[in-house]
Amino acid sequence: MKAYGAEFLGTFWLVLGGCGSAVLAAAFPGVGIGLAGVSLAFGLTVLTMAYTIGPISGCHLNPAVSVGLWSAGRFPASQVLPYIIAQVAGAIAAAAVLYLIASGAPGFSTSAGFAANGFGAHSPGHYSLLAGMVCEVVMTAFFLLVILGSTSARAPAGFAPIAIGLALTLIHLVSIPVTNTSVNPARSTGVALFTDSWALEQLWLFWLAPIAGALIGAAAWRLISDDREV
Repeated sequence: MKAYGAEFLGTFWLVLGGCGSAVLAAAFPGVGIGLAGVSLAFGLTVLTMAYTIGPISGCHLNPAVSVGLWSAGRFPASQVLPYIIAQVAGAIAAAAVLYLIASGAPGFSTSAGFAANGFGAHSPGHYSLLAGMVCEVVMTAFFLLVILGSTSARAPAGFAPIAIGLALTLIHLVSIPVTNTSVNPARSTGVALFTDSWALEQLWLFWLAPIAGALIGAAAWRLISDDREV
């Protein structure tokens, strides 16, 4: 239960910090942090939580990561579903808190998207379904490669959170214009529940593509590495 609680809190922090930066600070008049700032915020949430709860739960914060680690032989199958439930619950709780904060501003509306992920008309750059799917699959696959490589027994000890946080920052720098960057079904689900109906209608992609990408990343790691530690 301590591990599940850690995953709940860690995912809460990721959604509140990452999506919160997008909703509250990205376009703030005069001092908005923009795409680069939002990208960095997501990376910082993972970096800080990896050092905080990594020793407790492994700091997955993401159903796709849990599935990918299982596929790579690093995580027991019996723990995958409980981890996913804790992660989704943490994301929903964070989205609710973010909604309460954001709705305190005059004229607040979720019509701008509330940091939800989308494709087509709901992509920041109006990218197609195919473009969004390819982007999410490839970005998640490489995210898993970084996670598996940086946490390998052969990697320098203590530096994995930095590599993983920077990888997530890079992923956001590339893919925010395409899908608003998911690579995390829990993150997508949390904010979709507080957005217009289109976000829930398109949510299937942001479960399917990241999990497929995670499985591909795990398979690629097995091909290039001799590591088999659990």
